[in-house]
Amino acid sequence: MTPDLDPSTVVVHAGRPERVPNAPLGESPVFSSTYIAGGDRGYGRFGNDAWTAFEETLGALEGGRALTFASGMAAAATVCDLVPVGGRVVAPQHAYSGVLAMLDQQAESGRLTVVRVDVSDTERVVAAVAGADMLWIESPTNPAMEVADLPALAAAGHAAGATVVVDNTFATPLLQQPLSLGADIVMHSATKFIAGHSDVVLGAVITANDDLWAAIELRRRSVGSIPGPMEAWLGLRGLRTLALRLERAQSNAAFLADRLLAHPRVSRVRYPGLPDDPGHARAAAQMSGFGAILAIELGGDAEGAQRVCESTRLWVHATSLGGVESMLERRRRWPIEVPTIPEDLIRLSVGIEHPDDLWADLDQALKV
Repeated sequence: MTPDLDPSTVVVHAGRPERVPNAPLGESPVFSSTYIAGGDRGYGRFGNDAWTAFEETLGALEGGRALTFASGMAAAATVCDLVPVGGRVVAPQHAYSGVLAMLDQQAESGRLTVVRVDVSDTERVVAAVAGADMLWIESPTNPAMEVADLPALAAAGHAAGATVVVDNTFATPLLQQPLSLGADIVMHSATKFIAGHSDVVLGAVITANDDLWAAIELRRRSVGSIPGPMEAWLGLRGLRTLALRLERAQSNAAFLADRLLAHPRVSRVRYPGLPDDPGHARAAAQMSGFGAILAIELGGDAEGAQRVCESTRLWVHATSLGGVESMLERRRRWPIEVPTIPEDLIRLSVGIEHPDDLWADLDQALKV
């Protein structure tokens, strides 16, 4: 792909077969575990055409080389395995609960030490990263919607000798490219916005460092945390429409954030697109948009928040995000969610429906 193309064009055209007569327009999944000897494929655990096309496309968007995994957690666990035994990881106090739980489990077993920080507090992160082996960042964070100063934290991590990892699931590569901001590794739960249709579980890791890529690929190959060819193909098919889906969902999110800000039942709206949001200026500086995730609080009313989630007719009460359909949930319903997330916080993943319909449904649920 030529370097001057807009990402919305790259996402459609990268990872395509060569344009020769009778060639298919896109790669198809090849359902085989075994290959005839003599080539470079070797075995089904080492690669397939659907992986390659998906990885070429995602790598082109993020500015590195991609590797696809069976899930976002498989990708996260593989990256964390780069930390030496007894090593130190600085991680967000608020992030995807599955990743934080995994880090806690490894800390409890003595595999590594974990230090939790508020990633929006740059000075505290810089102080904590001294002597660390890895700095793990989410921005915006899940579900608190905090925004990290990625260039400053990447520089601090490198000065301390740490590998800098950014979970870019919420922003997607269309809104933020952490490698260009100094990160060493980018991770995605591709189940979410990348695949975008709530029908596949998939993860991805991208890096521009060849040594890191080789180390991660070796771990994927050895452990076998690979996706099936159908999952990779579904992820690629979903990725092709990311620009259109995200444009509509982000527009809807901004519309809803403004409406919710004025709602008498809502005590706080967390969305970096709002001018008064603590992360607004930082997000505006390092992102090309504010995304399609927001969170609201209801003045401490946890029971009321749960009731809202159970009273919607159009919004889906579910724990995932990034699909074409709008979803919401009270995050503290999960025992592993960190206790510093308010009990009444509702995370909203805004989809591509008509904004007036989404608002009408939310409004009636807030009145229940």
